[in-house]
Amino acid sequence: MSAPRHVLAVNFRDPAHPEAGGAEQHLAEILLEAVRRGHRVTWLATAFPGAAPEAHDRGMRIVRRGAWWNFNLVVPGVLRREFSSPRPDLVIEDINKVPCLTPWWTRSPVAVIIPHLFGFTAFREASLPVALYVMLLEALIPSVYARSRFVVISESTRDDLVHRGVPRERIAVVHCGLDHEVHRPDPATPKSARPTLVFVGRLRRYKGLDWVIRALPAVRARVPDARLQVIGDGPHRAHLERQARAAGVSGAVDFLGFRPLTEKVRCVREAWALVQPSPKEGWGLTVVEAGACGTAVVAADSPGLRDSVRRGETGLLVPFGDEAALADALARVLEDRALRERLADAGVEWAARFHWPECAARSLDALLAGAGRH
Repeated sequence: MSAPRHVLAVNFRDPAHPEAGGAEQHLAEILLEAVRRGHRVTWLATAFPGAAPEAHDRGMRIVRRGAWWNFNLVVPGVLRREFSSPRPDLVIEDINKVPCLTPWWTRSPVAVIIPHLFGFTAFREASLPVALYVMLLEALIPSVYARSRFVVISESTRDDLVHRGVPRERIAVVHCGLDHEVHRPDPATPKSARPTLVFVGRLRRYKGLDWVIRALPAVRARVPDARLQVIGDGPHRAHLERQARAAGVSGAVDFLGFRPLTEKVRCVREAWALVQPSPKEGWGLTVVEAGACGTAVVAADSPGLRDSVRRGETGLLVPFGDEAALADALARVLEDRALRERLADAGVEWAARFHWPECAARSLDALLAGAGRH
């Protein structure tokens, strides 16, 4: 084991943030592995309403500074004032919004985690000036992080980085893990009596849920009782509710908002299929979790998802934006019980190979090696 070090992680959200998701869970698993190895861990993130400026979580010190809209702008000052004397032995920057360009602001070695980069998908979520700003910052990554090692969670993200100019040999691919105590089949939880699709995720424009709602009338033309449960919340919810009303399917779409983990898992188990329509993901943890629960998957054939879904084996992949193809795939899964069960059985087997302890250990090893401290 290496000598105890001070590891500073930089990420827009910490695990207590109300919008914390898969990226935060992934980083937390890695940092908790560092805690188990005896390292001192600090997590620098944004403040949010009701949050204390500092907190402790499972052996990690949480430091909250700035807000979601200016975090990358306040990071330089925070690193200079609070983390320069003594400086951390390793800075881990988790780039899942925009890069904070930490190598410019610290003399510590920097290693990088990237779930995925936005690229042109930024234009689906943000205004033109903001999207251009995101793309400009992402374009700086190969030069600013020229001495850093990268950990990514899918082959798609690795290939994206290589295409942008990051040498392949500095990129380690480590797939996300899974909590098999939580995400597993439960014979006591039967499938819903009504043909049910479920979506799990933040309600933002770039997540692609509007595509599902546009396809839903055609699905219901073939499966009249079909319904869609939407688990999650976000700024795009009101628009999606209006869209469902305009499409005449508001009675078939249940917006359930955020749900406790146990209830969310129960909904996934009861669903006939999970739909994941995002045009780009880092990995697509929800589709592997659905497979682990014994639920078939229909997803966009997009970066990340084509890595976490085995085409035609654990789920059906559909060209992003093709409404007719999506409607046909969803209807096929709802109509064909044998297909659903085949996909579900393969999903359980596929998910069984992913474990958080292995993911955390391999990721931390790669990050520490990048600092020359391993």
